[in-house]
Amino acid sequence: MRSPRLRVLLLLVVVFTLGTYVALPYARAASLIVRAAGLGGRAEALAHARTHRVTAQPTHLVATRHGDVPARFYVPDAAPRRSVLVMPGFNSFGIDEPRVASLATDLAGSGFRVMTMAVPDLQRFQLTPAATDVIEDAVAWLAARPDSAAPDGRVGVIAVSFTGGLSVSAAARERVRDKIAFVVSLGGHGDLRRVLRFLATGEAPRVAGLHPPPAPHDYGVAVILNGLADRGVVPSGQVPPLRQAIATFLIGSQLTVRDQAAADRTFAQARGMAERLAEPSRTYMRYVNDRAVAQLGPVLVPFLDQSGADDPSLSPEIAATPSAPVYLLHGYDDNIIPAAESLLLAAALEARGVDVEVLLSGLITHAQVSASATASDVWKLVRFWTRVLEE
Repeated sequence: MRSPRLRVLLLLVVVFTLGTYVALPYARAASLIVRAAGLGGRAEALAHARTHRVTAQPTHLVATRHGDVPARFYVPDAAPRRSVLVMPGFNSFGIDEPRVASLATDLAGSGFRVMTMAVPDLQRFQLTPAATDVIEDAVAWLAARPDSAAPDGRVGVIAVSFTGGLSVSAAARERVRDKIAFVVSLGGHGDLRRVLRFLATGEAPRVAGLHPPPAPHDYGVAVILNGLADRGVVPSGQVPPLRQAIATFLIGSQLTVRDQAAADRTFAQARGMAERLAEPSRTYMRYVNDRAVAQLGPVLVPFLDQSGADDPSLSPEIAATPSAPVYLLHGYDDNIIPAAESLLLAAALEARGVDVEVLLSGLITHAQVSASATASDVWKLVRFWTRVLEE
């Protein structure tokens, strides 16, 4: 019996071969998936053979109402089909994070002119309405460039994790709603209030046919503590040193995907910082360092209503209605933003007449492509990205 990985590779080779003759859009989508997953072998060789050469341009600044924000273009060596804004979620490295650059390169290789931009609030592990303002301003800036927009004057938006939900909210704003060709939310949220409660308590909404998510990831509850620190969780004088320690821990978590030795040093630094904090910050930071979600979550629950998560700017389910098609892609076992979020958001948007496609996939973790899944998962993902790439 062939292994699941071999079946996946064989399916992708077949898609590429057929694409040469009758199904080029499917082959283009399969190429993107293979490159994003790093499957290697014959499939990846075929994928790279179908791509454009990509040039990463020097960093430039995008003017927004909250200040200038660094951004970077990734340009294919052929006339681009459309410009696309790509944004990471909570990540202090912003556009310099390797996975962001990799996604942008893969998309540009598929024929898009890609602009990466990180939202400054999320780089500081904060989530405020200003984040949605920045996304709106960036869309308007990109669409106004004569060398960026497609003939119809619209741009695409592909956003990861929490920027996925924020982008759907931004797409509904009057200033840009007719400038957006599509929004793709990768592992995004529908209602921030539900997500915060899940991260603090493990309680997620039940949706028919969907099993409960795994226990919440410790990264999420650390971000909540960072955001709520000045809402009475600790005395005001303790807020800056506590946030500095939390940020150090979160940077260590980010480093685990690129440099484990550097991550270990950063985690050690965070533990040292915890011991220099006054109580109760010391105890809460120890919970963070020990990844003790079950202990830290209940501390935060009484403060969740003070997070500002009921602002429509932060939750697309209660925001205005976008006019662009919305694509929601989510991993079944996401333990930062549960998969139920995409299903509930899709239902809410469809009820308001939005063109929505939602896919829950075993090929996705939290907004990342995995190299291990069934052939059925791969085929569904190919069809999903085919629709996006043809917008």
